[in-house]
Amino acid sequence: MLVDSPPEQRAETAPAPPTRRAIRSFGLLVSVLILMLVAVASLAVGAKELTLEQVWHGLFESSGTYGDVVVDERLARTVLGLLAGAALGLAGAVLQALTRNPLADPGLLGINAGASAAVVTAITYFGVTSLSGYVWFAFFGAAAVGALVWFLGGSRGATPVRLALAGTAISAALYGYLQAVMIMDSAALGKMRFWTVGSLSSATDATVSQVLPFLAVGTVLALCLARPLNAMAMGDDTAKALGANLNRTRALSMLAATVLCGAATAACGPIVFVGLMVPHVVRSFTGPDLRWILPHATLLAPVLLLGADVLGRIVARPSELQVGIVTAILGGPVFILLVRRRRTAQL
Repeated sequence: MLVDSPPEQRAETAPAPPTRRAIRSFGLLVSVLILMLVAVASLAVGAKELTLEQVWHGLFESSGTYGDVVVDERLARTVLGLLAGAALGLAGAVLQALTRNPLADPGLLGINAGASAAVVTAITYFGVTSLSGYVWFAFFGAAAVGALVWFLGGSRGATPVRLALAGTAISAALYGYLQAVMIMDSAALGKMRFWTVGSLSSATDATVSQVLPFLAVGTVLALCLARPLNAMAMGDDTAKALGANLNRTRALSMLAATVLCGAATAACGPIVFVGLMVPHVVRSFTGPDLRWILPHATLLAPVLLLGADVLGRIVARPSELQVGIVTAILGGPVFILLVRRRRTAQL
């Protein structure tokens, strides 16, 4: 005859539920695996279909058909997608924490607008025609706007609302300037229309090497800001009580976001929604702790960017759809859903 054990004994023998830390750690492992799969797909998928064996041989054979396709055409594109995606995901997560606005993205502070305005200025007034020239103008344009937003937002007295308002105002002015120049200069319009869409198709080893130092510095800086940003999320008074330096944290957050988004935009053009969507997806299973949000965003944002790039190559084969168009098509419905969920939660 079976005798049921008392509740206390059942409680002691029942397996313990997985902890939040274990779930987050497992999420990091899964993110790495997914990223590896998407990177392989980026190397294998294109106008010329290759098997995994052909991709493997192409990576280690610099000459020959496979080497020409994989190394010369797709490797730099894949590496740039990894770097730019990580930068945009990190920048979005940092800006959402800085402005305390879950709908914020790198475009909120005018960084994309600054880069675009600098590129059209370089084309129209300085005769720059190469991507290597665009990179430096775009980066310094983004950096200049980031500094201006920080100054207009109150510098040491900056608040999330002031920074967002300053970024919105500067973006509107710069996009007006951008449209005026492109309308008056048809040559600039022809050259800018591909860059402003956002694309990885023009990636080269030189482009990767130019933006890599900036992305490395911005990534390290952003990851180091997780703890002070966590403190600021609880309010300024609580953050001060916990020893956080509010002015320094805001200044360094602005610097990290500007460097990350400026370098990514310089290399690929303005790509929207990556910095908005990924932090939201990550936050759904990591919780609000930025010590976990930032590493997960670093891994999953390249998944979105490279995945969109691969999808653009498939749907328009033998041509391709630019990655900026694909992320905009995917991001539009997601943004509407986020706004509706946020509105419902407030009711």
